[in-house]
Amino acid sequence: MNHVIEVLITVPFSEALLNRLREISPRLRINAIPARKYEEVLEDAWARCEILYTDRVLPNPDLVKNLRWIQFHYAGIDFAADHPLLHNPNLVATTLSGAAASQMAEFTVMMLLAISHRLPDLFATQARSEWPRDRFERFLPRELRGDTVGIIGYGSVGRQIARLLQPFEVNILAVKRDAMHPEDTGYIIEGLGDPGGDLFQRLYPVQALNSMLKECDFIVITIPLTPTTRNLIGAREFAAMKPGAVLIDISRGGVVDHNALTTTLQEKRLGGAALDVFPDEPLPAGSPLWKLPNVIITPHISGNSSHYNERAIALFSENMNRYLVGLPLFNRFDPAKGY
Repeated sequence: MNHVIEVLITVPFSEALLNRLREISPRLRINAIPARKYEEVLEDAWARCEILYTDRVLPNPDLVKNLRWIQFHYAGIDFAADHPLLHNPNLVATTLSGAAASQMAEFTVMMLLAISHRLPDLFATQARSEWPRDRFERFLPRELRGDTVGIIGYGSVGRQIARLLQPFEVNILAVKRDAMHPEDTGYIIEGLGDPGGDLFQRLYPVQALNSMLKECDFIVITIPLTPTTRNLIGAREFAAMKPGAVLIDISRGGVVDHNALTTTLQEKRLGGAALDVFPDEPLPAGSPLWKLPNVIITPHISGNSSHYNERAIALFSENMNRYLVGLPLFNRFDPAKGY
């Protein structure tokens, strides 16, 4: 007889979503204990746990002798990359990569249009009840059609951005760690993304990043934060960009060198930027980025959605079914890559 699988969930899901998990198999025993610290979960629950679904709650390894799989509630888990559990060869960790692709891609397109059509300036004149006499010159838009968009990190989010941009008739370039394999082997929501790698005009390896940057009118960063991507975009990369290029960053704080970014913006070598992630969060009130013109700052909310939990459970369910029959899990964390 197959053994009972103890599943511990520390994220506060609704009972309806938990019931979806219970319906997968009678072998699953779902133990939902919303917690922010591992001490809030009794040691007996940790000891029984074979599968853990969590956001940031990770126990000491000696408490979870039966743990075999951790499913994270986020796509980016750089905060946990050095935890000893993730370096246990007998334990698999998986991320939520792909579940938030839809809303993050929509957010990106919104920012591309907002910067291009000068929404920050338009909102400022509205706040002043101003009808500028030079409105046609001041608010002359920069149309996307015919321009080149470079996507740094061609994962689930980058691929969905490429899909949404198709009607705008832009040229799409992309950077991928393994440019020899353009197909998507991760979790994909049906109808989203670019599964076969067919929507870009050219795919570059990371080593050729600056060659791509020279061609781009818009640059979107969706790459994960790892030891090799920290400060990937710095002074050298900004110098390679076209004068007036627009930067959209929805990756992780630390991928972009913000000292170099601030200098580039202050010198008006960039045409604008939309920033959702920062090395220090919340962004300090004294940061000069707050007051720079044509910069949109958002508080790390590009992945936010009223459907987030539902999509998370859908991915977890897919992985759970694979776990039960011994298939490889989607979005497996690789300690050597850092994501």
